[in-house]
Amino acid sequence: MAAILETELLWTDESSAQATAQRLAAALLPSPNAVVELHGPLGAGKTTFVRLLLRALGVQGRIKSPSYAVMEVYDLPAASGGGVASHFDFYRFGDPREWEDAGFRDVFAAPGLKLCEWPEKAAGQLPPADLQLFIELMPDDSRRVRAVGARRLVQALA
Repeated sequence: MAAILETELLWTDESSAQATAQRLAAALLPSPNAVVELHGPLGAGKTTFVRLLLRALGVQGRIKSPSYAVMEVYDLPAASGGGVASHFDFYRFGDPREWEDAGFRDVFAAPGLKLCEWPEKAAGQLPPADLQLFIELMPDDSRRVRAVGARRLVQALA
């Protein structure tokens, strides 16, 4: 099992979140294959961070929130190792078993990057995360982020 590490970050604005996304993208190369969980209340910036990360990995075109579709899939360019990134938003799940009913077991069994918002709504169904980001919205609109996960990914964020 990989060593687990924890660190705290402060995103004072979107450019500091973008810098974190770029560092994470670099750590995921040459072949992005990880499960990343994003925790935080509505408006914390989970979807924004996913967009920044996908852009840092070279995804072009529109990056949509999967709030209603539950999952959006993006092809990663060859320069980022190719493959796919799957972005999940489990916010509307009423029962963790919906994850199984939707066929996500096969998606998670396949190689690729999995970015999961509201993972607690699929509790007990998701594989262990390689990285968890706990995003807290501060009164000044900055974000305090606690990153927990595989040493190589957390070290890249600091």
